[in-house]
Parts: sequence; C-alpha cells; structure tokens
Amino acid sequence: MTISVGLVGAGPWAEMVHAPTLAAGPHTKLAGVWARRPEVAARFGAPVFDRIEELFDVCEAVVFSVPPAVQAELGVLAAKAGKALLLEKPLAADLDGARRLADAVGEAGVASQMCLTWRYSAATRAFLARVSAVEPFGGYAANVSGALLGGHFATPWRLERGAVLDVGPHMIDMLDAALGTVTGVRAHGNPTGWVGLLLEHETGAVSEASLCMSVPGPTPPSRVEVYGRLGSESLDGDALGADAFPTMVAEFAETVRRGGHPLDAAHGLRLQEIIAEAEAQLG
Repeated sequence: MTISVGLVGAGPWAEMVHAPTLAAGPHTKLAGVWARRPEVAARFGAPVFDRIEELFDVCEAVVFSVPPAVQAELGVLAAKAGKALLLEKPLAADLDGARRLADAVGEAGVASQMCLTWRYSAATRAFLARVSAVEPFGGYAANVSGALLGGHFATPWRLERGAVLDVGPHMIDMLDAALGTVTGVRAHGNPTGWVGLLLEHETGAVSEASLCMSVPGPTPPSRVEVYGRLGSESLDGDALGADAFPTMVAEFAETVRRGGHPLDAAHGLRLQEIIAEAEAQLG
C-alpha cells in the first residue's frame, strides 16, 4: 500500500533528497508541499498549499525538512492532526522544544521516525551487526568538514549553533548504537569551531567524538571506530552509499502502516538531552 505523504519545507535538502525520494515511490506518494517559498516548492511536481492545515487534509503522514525550531512548532500541529511524522535531526532547537514535540507525538498516539541517515545504510547495519563480536569497550567517531564556511548548509541555525547540534546527533547515535545507551557526556571546545565529546555508556564502555564544520579545504570522511577485547571494527562515511534514503522512506511507510520504530521521537529526545548537556558545558 502506498502512503500519501506531505512535505514541509522546500530548502536545498528537501529539493535534493526528500522530494525526489518521496515522489519516486513505490512506498510513498508525494501528496503536497507547504513551504515559506512556494515558488521553490512548485518545482517538486506536487500541489503546493498556502496553509499547512490544507496539506494535512491530503496526506496520511508528514515529512519535515525545516530548521529545528520550526520543526518543533509545526511537528506539534501535525501530531495533533493525527499525522505520522518523519522528523529531521535534531528533533528541535532546544530541549524544551524537543520535549513538547515528543510529548505531542505520545499524547496523539501517532507513529514517528527520525532521519538519522547513517542508521539506514546497509553498510552501517553490517557494521553494527559485527561490533558485538569484538566485545567492545571503547570507540571513537569523527565528523569534520567545512560546511559552515559556505554552501547549502551554511544556514543561520547551523552558523549560530555549530557542529554539536547539526552533526552531533549522527555521531552520538552511532556510538550509542555500537556501544550501548549513552548515560553521560563531557564536552570541551567551541561549538562553531572544534568540539570534543567524552561519552559514557551504560555498558561501561567509553567513547570520544570529534566534531567540526569549520575546516577549509579537503577533509577526511566521517568515521566511526569501535575497539574491544577481541579486536576492532570501523565504518567510513564514504561507504554509506545511496541506499540510506530509499531504505528510510520504505521503513517510514511501514511505520505509518504498523506504527513503532526504534528511531522514533523518543529516541530523538534522548539525543537532544545529551546535546543540551554538552552545549551547557560549552557555554
């Protein structure tokens, strides 16, 4: 069964990824778009609505591609309208917004899923299936780029808040998945420069993450490494391939049909709590 999906947002990421993937099917149909720039949304080949409530009327589920603060506000409206939600990371711009959105999803009883794109790649899933065999006790993740120096992703919220809020969810989530639930964080550095995170896991493992989006010139691929009593495993971001988004959309369609996904709004809230603690330490 094909799921009718409404898209909120018409920025570069929506244009490059969300709109074409949703429209391509076979699991989803792009039923319409609402955005602040309707002239851009019109290029997606789907009806463009002036009011977001009109979009809700024509779809079963809503996909968000907007800044975190906007997602927190409009996601609550979508949940109250009874729509399943595919939510970008981070869940919100701050912890209060994340809690309101997660609470709205829970109170409405609607299905939700997070766009933690690393997790939907076959390469990632193979990596996570291997790590338990090394009996891991530690790990490391790095996500370093020059994205804040210009281009599509040098947007106001990223320029203000930096790497922890933007790429932090990906790396924290990967270490969490590989080493066990993160229970503590210590942070140092500059959010718009270089940030180091020391994470403690419920399994007793510890890990580090290096985050930066202000490095000019060529940078190495993002990566995750896990070390254990019986060896090590690693995952290079260049290995993720093009399968992540189609897999994510296919799983979202199943989430809409049946409800429930491990990467739901509650998981997004837990990541936001870790990010909020790290940002508080960074000042």
